[in-house]
Parts: sequence; structure tokens; C-alpha cells
Amino acid sequence: MEEAGQLRRAINDATAGAISGGISRTVTSPLDVIKIRFQVQLEPTSRWALLARDVYQPSKYTGMLQASRDIFREEGLPGYWRGNVPALLMVMPYTAIQFTVLHKLKTLVSGSSKSEDHMNLSPLVSFTSGALAGCAATVGSYPFDLLRTLLASQGEPKVYPNMRSAFVDILRSRGIRGLYSGLSPTLVEIIPYAGLQFGTYDAFKRWTVDWNRFRSLDMSQGDFAPSSLQLFFCGLAAGTTAKAVCHPLDVVKKRFQIEGLKRHPRYGAQVEHNAYRNMNDALHRILLHEGWAGLYKGIVPSIVKAAPAGAVTFVAYEFTSDWLE
Repeated sequence: MEEAGQLRRAINDATAGAISGGISRTVTSPLDVIKIRFQVQLEPTSRWALLARDVYQPSKYTGMLQASRDIFREEGLPGYWRGNVPALLMVMPYTAIQFTVLHKLKTLVSGSSKSEDHMNLSPLVSFTSGALAGCAATVGSYPFDLLRTLLASQGEPKVYPNMRSAFVDILRSRGIRGLYSGLSPTLVEIIPYAGLQFGTYDAFKRWTVDWNRFRSLDMSQGDFAPSSLQLFFCGLAAGTTAKAVCHPLDVVKKRFQIEGLKRHPRYGAQVEHNAYRNMNDALHRILLHEGWAGLYKGIVPSIVKAAPAGAVTFVAYEFTSDWLE
């Protein structure tokens, strides 16, 4: 019976994680496309950065509103969901694996499978569980993340008309290893990112329960569980914190993923094959040629996207998980 209960719980976690990830990814896709366009653009992404570095050649994208207008004018409404199919194929198994591993790790540490008991775990345990769950999910879904980045960054005219053509070209030109280009900086990024996201979410959730208990007239009994609105703001804060800290590593990851991608000249210089020897070399070269602003390209749409994405993911997961149970 216990094994059957654990299996049922794992299936519930995986299903709730996949559904929450799919909803969150589809809702925030336009912001993700804009973020990726900024991250893979070698030229400055704002007018003040152009002036500060005495750069006079025009940049394709110089702000969120301008990028939104250009994408809509050149690619239409579907342009905002460019790469959404591989993104869904990536994020649904990613969140399914992530939440399943996360719950399993917390159960092993706490000795209980109940979510309310997991809230008593220390911040270090929450951080470590989130980091390990993020690593497992990344390795399991990474090729779809790579395909998502390629399709979202290519603009018009398209280099790859669909996911299959991108997949075949990568295998032919770079081999199996090509499907994991940028995996190292991704894992380096996901450890602090997933750890911070889940660690801060658990912390905010605990504080919310304490706040609800404090506000209650009867301190000894009652349901102090966070409301859906409170869970939304806990996820909002967790997503914003994690993304703000880890954004430079995400920029490096994107550069490795689009190495050698041929795009129309209007999108600016391209990242050539083997442009960076390793992650440290990429960080050094971006700093040297693009300044500190280069490491934070796309930070505004990234945070604007990460906040609601984190909120929607956690709220959808909590609701779906409760419904399945």
C-alpha cells in the first residue's frame, strides 16, 4: 500500500508540474521571445549603452516596446510564440521532473510526504532540494531548450522552418553533443536559480503562514494556509529574486546555444562557431566587448517574465496537486 501511495504521489507531482509548466510557458512566451532576442544580440540593447560605448552602428532591438513593435510588424502575432512548441516539450517534462524530484527529496529528509511537514524544513534543505531537482530536470529536457532558443532567436527570414529541420541540422553539423551545447553554463546557472526559486518560495510561504496565524484572533486553531493570492505573490517574489541573481549565466547559455546560427544581416553580428572556448572565456569576452550591460541584456523582459511565470507555475501546481489528491 505504501509503495502504491508513493507511486500515486509521484504521478500527481509529475502531472501537476507538467500542467503548471505548460500554462506558465504559454502565457509568458512573448516576453521570453523578446528576452532571447536581446540576449543573442551582440550589439548594445539600449540607446544609452550605444552612447556610453561610443558605438554608432544601429542595433536591431533597443528596448522592450521597440522590440515588441518590430516583432509584430515583421513576423505578426505568431512571432511572439516563436519556438513555443519545443518550449512546451521542454518545460512540461522539466517541471514534471523538477516537482517530482523535489517532493521526493523533501520526503526523504522530513520522513513525511505531507506538504505541510515540508514547510518546516530549513532554508538550506529547501535550497539544496530545489538545486538538485533543477539539475535533474535540466538534463532530462535540455535538447528541447536548445531547439526553443534557436527557433525563438532566428527572426525572419527563417533559417529553420520547423523544429524537425533544426533538430536534423544540429545532428548533421554538430552531432549528438550539439544537442547539449551550453549545458555546462546551464547547470551552473540552474543550481543557484532553482535553489533560490524554491528556497525563497518556501521561505515566503512560511512567512505567509506565520502572518496569517498572527492576524488570527484565535492563535491555537484554524487553517492558516496561504490563499491563492498569497501563493501568487510568493511565487512572484521567488521568480524575481532567482532571475535577477542568475541572469548573466543565462546570457552565456544562450550564446553557446546559438553559435553558428545564420540570421538575416538586419539582426546584427552573429555568434560564430567556437566563439567561446568555455564559460569563463564567454564571460570575459562579453565583458570585454559589450561591458557589464552585455551580461544583463534582456534583464527587463526576463524579470517581467520570470515574476508572473514563477507565480503562475506555483499557483497552478498547488491547485492541480490539490485537485489530483
